[in-house]
Amino acid sequence: MTEPLTAAPLTAADLFARLADLGIATRTVEHPPLYTVEDSQALRGDIAGGHTKNLFLKDKKGNLFLVVVEEEARVDLKSLHGPLGAASRLSFGSAELLEEVLGVKPGAVTAFGPVNDTAGRVTVVLDAALMEHAEINCHPLINTATTTIAREDLVRFLRATGHEPLILAVPRRAEEAEGDPA
Repeated sequence: MTEPLTAAPLTAADLFARLADLGIATRTVEHPPLYTVEDSQALRGDIAGGHTKNLFLKDKKGNLFLVVVEEEARVDLKSLHGPLGAASRLSFGSAELLEEVLGVKPGAVTAFGPVNDTAGRVTVVLDAALMEHAEINCHPLINTATTTIAREDLVRFLRATGHEPLILAVPRRAEEAEGDPA
């Protein structure tokens, strides 16, 4: 029995074409590769809106979650499984699984990634605090650009990919919830 052929992941150009087909306007700024929030803050320049940190997580039963939060958020991974209804505490998915499911490499994880998850394997979680921003900034499947999209358009885009996003208050680590003095 042979493995089914899987389509190659979309490129940034493919993503922009898909967004245009949906009538979604975006703005994109190119920059050097960004791998961390710190890199992003130092190199991206002044781009208005909420900037994202993306966590690709799995539970012990293999359920997958893409959790999209504000870049400064310190997520409490020990309690996140509860509000998500996950089968166990969550751990990070491997680079291989990330590439297989979302078609991106580490450092380029993005809320746009579900466009490559045609099997609907990942549950998309958008943090309520992030959704307070009128505009949200995400990598367009590569980490050498940042794309700004209206929050309503991000939700519309995700729905068009077959992913109904969960919007919830993602739990924070205690030091952030209490007001991190740092």
